[in-house]
Amino acid sequence: MGYCGVRGNRGGKMFTPASHGKALLHYYLDPHVTNCCNTYFCPAGTGAGYPRYACREGPEHGYYNLALFFYGCSLNCLFCQNWTYKLISKAPQTSVDELVQLTLNNKRISCWCWFGGSPEPQLPFAVEASRKIVETKPSNRVMRVCYEWNGDGNPALVKKAVETVAESGGNVKFDLKAFTPSVHKALTGLDNRRILENFEMVYREFYERRLELPVLGATTLLVPGYVDAVEVEKIARFIASLDETIPYSLLVFHPEFMMNDMPITPEKQVWECYRAAAKHLRRVNIGNLHLLGLAKKPLQ
Repeated sequence: MGYCGVRGNRGGKMFTPASHGKALLHYYLDPHVTNCCNTYFCPAGTGAGYPRYACREGPEHGYYNLALFFYGCSLNCLFCQNWTYKLISKAPQTSVDELVQLTLNNKRISCWCWFGGSPEPQLPFAVEASRKIVETKPSNRVMRVCYEWNGDGNPALVKKAVETVAESGGNVKFDLKAFTPSVHKALTGLDNRRILENFEMVYREFYERRLELPVLGATTLLVPGYVDAVEVEKIARFIASLDETIPYSLLVFHPEFMMNDMPITPEKQVWECYRAAAKHLRRVNIGNLHLLGLAKKPLQ
């Protein structure tokens, strides 16, 4: 079986239970305003882009994000918050038509978000489904398409995916886990070269098309002992070398998966990283701040 768990070799031939028309994923309705990493600037959380890209002026209370959780991932992060993507044998198969019909029948769904795992191993399915919902929905209906991914996708597929994102009013969140290649590989098992190249490609191809509503954002999880202010400043410098207005969110770490014996990010580290990023970028956010309260309590 391949590293992502979605493809394998059987008798010298490649096989996969996924395809353009079917994917290994589960989905659920996530009420707005969701815990999406980009809520602080997206239409669902702010009403930005109303009436073309938002259902109302302000947060879209009463509407839903259709959360689309892919099984499989091209990385193997030691701290993965959604490690159940590895349970390939338990993954339900879902079709393009199932997702499209569900959405067309529920007028309260205002966006799709592809995540997981990560969409990369099944990106052809996401591209096809996204294009179909955008083309078949009523012309006056808001229906955004968003991605939360690690960014290590085939560049041609990444570009196709973001075309629909830009058209629909959605956004794509790159999880820039580290800048130093050795740190990134230690945490994820993979080099970050293509991730950074894809980030730059998406910026150059799409960012200036929709300056009033950013099509691109980034996050970094502040893993204690690994992703400190020095590492965050390297990431911020890279982002700022493209455009200092690109939104960047720092996420407080919670122990999970193979790093379940680690502490929550110390508050001092959070603010050191914030200041390091803010030296270079205009729109720096801190997510998961509520976890700092847990840091003062013993973990069960």
